[in-house]
Amino acid sequence: MKIDKFVYDLCTEGRNFGALATLMPDGSPQVSILWVDSDGEHILVNTGEGRVKPDNIRRDPRVAIAINDSENPYKTAMVRGEVVGETHGGAEEHIDKMAKKYLGQDKYPFRQPGEKRVIFKIKPEHVFKIG
Repeated sequence: MKIDKFVYDLCTEGRNFGALATLMPDGSPQVSILWVDSDGEHILVNTGEGRVKPDNIRRDPRVAIAINDSENPYKTAMVRGEVVGETHGGAEEHIDKMAKKYLGQDKYPFRQPGEKRVIFKIKPEHVFKIG
């Protein structure tokens, strides 16, 4: 399934946050609030190595993400899908792009010494939209 305009716009326009659910080793859900983006085919999320999300995704690529319009919380997309790719290439530049979008800053201000960023590509499989 390719991302439709509704989901693409939620990912790329405005400062809309996503709530990403991954699965812990025991099968319990873990949810993280994060910045979202899209390449037109996938939902993109950028995170740091060593966090819970990358470990969970690599063990089980099934995820769910809810994205709400920051101006109208009744406009939302709930997506179930699978992480179909990851890359470190361009991840540092991408987090700076996200910092500009979400914070108005040219550089991501929360970098930790030695931190390595990674972009995960989520392929939507089921999409439910409101608004």
